[in-house]
Amino acid sequence: MVQVVVVTNFLGSSRASQEAFKTANLLKTLNVNALIYGEVGTGKLTLARYILPNAALYATENFETLLEALTSQTELIITQLEKTPNLQRLLDAISESTARVIVVSGEGVDQELLQDSFSVRIHLPPLRERMEDILPLVELFHDEANRIFGEQHHFSEPTYKPDLSENAISLRKQVFLHYQFSNITEENILEIMEQFLEDKLGSKNDYREFLYLYEVPLIRVGLRKFKSQLKLSDKLGLNRNTLRKKIVEHSHFGLE
Repeated sequence: MVQVVVVTNFLGSSRASQEAFKTANLLKTLNVNALIYGEVGTGKLTLARYILPNAALYATENFETLLEALTSQTELIITQLEKTPNLQRLLDAISESTARVIVVSGEGVDQELLQDSFSVRIHLPPLRERMEDILPLVELFHDEANRIFGEQHHFSEPTYKPDLSENAISLRKQVFLHYQFSNITEENILEIMEQFLEDKLGSKNDYREFLYLYEVPLIRVGLRKFKSQLKLSDKLGLNRNTLRKKIVEHSHFGLE
């Protein structure tokens, strides 16, 4: 079952997300500090806002302001713990503060150093380990795009490979791009290409250098559509060896 937190749009379909959401609900009733950590785009801040919806956000990069807030605020969310200039001083300040604190951290902090400071710690795994969460997130981002752009597009399960490089952040960008491209024209494509190439041209080998911008998507779509290099080479009017050579040449773009 997919649980959606209306305030924050935190989705929990995978077991890991559901466990995190249960802990978050428990934290809403307890006056204890907590740490939420994981990769970028895994929903850490979203979950923190669900626990403390009225708390102000303070980044560790604004260190002195953060330390002052710990003496004056009743509750706050501290972000980017991995970027703090003085971890021990911050942990001491949190320990001495009477404020309710939720700390959000990336993966770059030694968790053993934080055990004594946070009795509750929530780890949000990357989306590649929470595959059940991907489709609900795509649906959520699709609905968001409908509201923003004022156009209604029927949602269908995506045929593209989800971009999980930055978890929900990159996935949302991908959904928005696909949404915008659904009505794209040839003229739009040419305009986009012109903007991309504007500051990049200048060498003596530019034609060959940027030919991949045409070849890669053409081969990707062809392989997906025809399921066979032999069929695709026939449709493109290319020798099979030539097609294979191009696939190998562009293998770093995921062609295989």
